[in-house]
Amino acid sequence: MSPTSSPATRVGLAAALLLPAAFLGACSALGGDDGCHDTAAELKGLAAQPLLGSAPTGAAAPTNYRGVGVTTGCDDDSSGKPWLHADRVYAFPGNPDDVLAHYAKTAAAEGWHPEADPDPEAPPATVEGACWTKTEKSRHLLLNIDFHTDGFSPTPKVGTGLAYAVTVGTEGDGGTPTCWQ
Repeated sequence: MSPTSSPATRVGLAAALLLPAAFLGACSALGGDDGCHDTAAELKGLAAQPLLGSAPTGAAAPTNYRGVGVTTGCDDDSSGKPWLHADRVYAFPGNPDDVLAHYAKTAAAEGWHPEADPDPEAPPATVEGACWTKTEKSRHLLLNIDFHTDGFSPTPKVGTGLAYAVTVGTEGDGGTPTCWQ
């Protein structure tokens, strides 16, 4: 385009370039033809779960996550039921036992039930994390505390202490997954 082109031409070209991106973004938000189609209401409900905002004293967003808050997603690999989830990442100056003690108490007060790993050879909960379940509005929910945050992008920066993720998830149809599937 020449520097002498008209403003109308520049606006038309900008619209032609941006319109496909806008439609693509809208399709992603609404879900395509996969199992994530029409999941916005369920994702909004998961994001509103109180335990995502409950953290032990001293926990905060990692320095590179400030302002991010709760994120949501729908994972559909087409090999099974889609997985809907809401996640929040925290940095904590204490140890995993302190994190798990906080969530055990808070989860019990909110009606969540702990689910133990059925594998007797599994590492202790403080190494891996912990999981609770509950049913709400005919939907089976999982609450997971996970200390393995290296796979997050970006990897949480915490300085001293540890990073952990709080996730509330459910199968797309509200089914009854267990923590250890």
